[in-house]
Amino acid sequence: MGQKILIVEDNELNLRLFCDLLRAHGFEVEPVRDGRQALERARAFEPELVVMDIQMPHISGLELIEQMKQEEALAPVPVLAVTAYAAKGDEERIRDAGAEGYVSKPISVMKFVESVRALLPAEEDAAPEGQLL
Repeated sequence: MGQKILIVEDNELNLRLFCDLLRAHGFEVEPVRDGRQALERARAFEPELVVMDIQMPHISGLELIEQMKQEEALAPVPVLAVTAYAAKGDEERIRDAGAEGYVSKPISVMKFVESVRALLPAEEDAAPEGQLL
């Protein structure tokens, strides 16, 4: 089974795109449409990465990132912010909230997948040197 990624995105088309894209690359994904459920789902799913939309109804992705980083179990989980915010200072503000990565919308598929992989630990599927798998 692939590495676990929680996707927090209120837009159905974007959510489907992210899920399909990541599943096609061998990841196990857990979609969350309502940011108010994100922390509870993160605790239960125990993801290795969170892909977080910033502009959502009810609660912003920035608030969710800050809340995650205050919880002992969730703080080490890297966050990739995905947002239409591309104004000067937005990336800095998002990183200051605790996001380790940032991709602006509309996404480049290759850049998105590269950003996801860059934030995940290397999978331990290779055998130590001299051993067969």
